[in-house]
Amino acid sequence: MSSNTAKTQQTPQNENSLGSSVVLFVLMMVLFGASLYSLSFLSLGNPWPMAACLVLFALAFWIPQTITGRSDSAGES
Repeated sequence: MSSNTAKTQQTPQNENSLGSSVVLFVLMMVLFGASLYSLSFLSLGNPWPMAACLVLFALAFWIPQTITGRSDSAGES
């Protein structure tokens, strides 16, 4: 029993839909903006805004590259 299903080749254009790309972009920009906004509360006596900034900034780059799998798409051809 052989299947006659045609496999489509994955290209950057059909990897994921425009809607999911826009939602992912907006969420990561919100994380990045929140990391910058947390710096407005930074003072020498309160180190927690810097800790929040570092965590949010790292998440804004780690989530798209690790969770959503964008880090391994450069070598595919």
